[in-house]
Amino acid sequence: MADIEWLLEQIETGPEGPAVGAFFDFDGTLIDGYSATAFFQERLKKGDIGVKELVATLAETVNIERRGHDVDELMRIGVGAQAGKSFDELERWSKKVFAKKIAGKLYPDARVLIDAHKRMGHTVVVASSATEPQIKPTADDLGVRYIVCTRMADDGGVLTGALDGPIMWGQGKADGVRKFARSHKIRLKDSYAYSNGAEDVPMLELVGHPCALNADPELTAVAKQHGWPVTSLNKPPSTTPADVVRSAAAIGVFAGSVGAAATLGLLNGSRRMGANIAASAGSDLGLAAAGVRLNIVGEENAWVERPAVFLFNHQSQLDVFVLGAVLRRDFTGVAKKELEYSPFFGPIGYLADVAYIDRGNNQKAQHQLEPVVDMLRSGRSIAIAPEGTRSPTSRLLPFKKGPFHMAMQAHVPIVPIVMRNCGEIMAAHSMVIHPGTVDVAVLPPVSTKGWTKENLDEHVKEVRDMYLQTLADWPTSL
Repeated sequence: MADIEWLLEQIETGPEGPAVGAFFDFDGTLIDGYSATAFFQERLKKGDIGVKELVATLAETVNIERRGHDVDELMRIGVGAQAGKSFDELERWSKKVFAKKIAGKLYPDARVLIDAHKRMGHTVVVASSATEPQIKPTADDLGVRYIVCTRMADDGGVLTGALDGPIMWGQGKADGVRKFARSHKIRLKDSYAYSNGAEDVPMLELVGHPCALNADPELTAVAKQHGWPVTSLNKPPSTTPADVVRSAAAIGVFAGSVGAAATLGLLNGSRRMGANIAASAGSDLGLAAAGVRLNIVGEENAWVERPAVFLFNHQSQLDVFVLGAVLRRDFTGVAKKELEYSPFFGPIGYLADVAYIDRGNNQKAQHQLEPVVDMLRSGRSIAIAPEGTRSPTSRLLPFKKGPFHMAMQAHVPIVPIVMRNCGEIMAAHSMVIHPGTVDVAVLPPVSTKGWTKENLDEHVKEVRDMYLQTLADWPTSL
């Protein structure tokens, strides 16, 4: 964690309640870099930018950097290019860009700061000159309800290419924050604001607790003149040549172990034995080669009751290594159909006899899970992600009921495995593993006796709450 303990103490010893606001700038403050760049690059890739817009954008970017122009004209160019598009379609695309590009730019400790404000009951707001589709997926992921931003006009859900109100930059953002504070009865003198850029000095001057966060040199100088605190958050890990070499070695060692285990298993007529060797030895060697350590709490809970349905919060392909090292033997998994022919996961899936499901066909997926229940009844455990997909950040997604149905039908317990840092060490859509420590908590088995279809939702919530509580309390409760 960055040196923000004093910031957390300031929040925790300050006033409570929704009348206290916490206003966060977006680009450079919550994320490392600029969301507009990521969205522009993705539009270029899909051929959504014409020559006229490209030339105008580049020219205005030069004006901003060299002539000191504000962002107004650049914003108008970008918003104008969206004319005729469906707002709903833009929102769906924005979620994909977030998962692919923005999630990996989030400062991990920004979530810590926001959660501290939420625990105090503060009204948390993202205040940015960016448009709502650029911001909303990130705000949703961080659990932030309110956004003060530049709005795009629409006619019946179709964007007109015009602005709906002022551009929330500089004084415009300060005015937007003041207007929000009035309408929500926020006491600005008790409130907090965070920004990285000098253009936000008007917003920072509004509140009683301003902070220059990840500040540029100009804002740093202004903050020192005003006596405002200045601090920086730890950046998301960047990839070095050493990381690439270690990652290649880890994947190579793991793949070699899978191959050797498969050969040994075939010679002995037991694919299951081969899977056990690959899971234990292969995972240990792969993690060691990558420079990844495991800090496991409650490891004994992985052995109290077997077979069991082991649930894990899914963040990246590193989860495969971690699960193998924790569970060791006599388990298999459930994965999406697309992974069956993956060069990385396919051989593992074959060796472990993984059950593949078609997530686009619920009826077919339920039928494909029937053999999994049979495996459980025959004594083999199952590892499955109840979220159904990888989360692009550390945020816990909603749980699906399929794994709970399986455990209930097979009369086996649920064992929650809570993992932290997998996504930071190996991003969701990356093959690069950064060195570091993965925290793992294996919680006590949860009996499924007495579970019925009628009370299943309640039990799903209870288990998900265990994850939320463990993640919130880490490391003090472990």
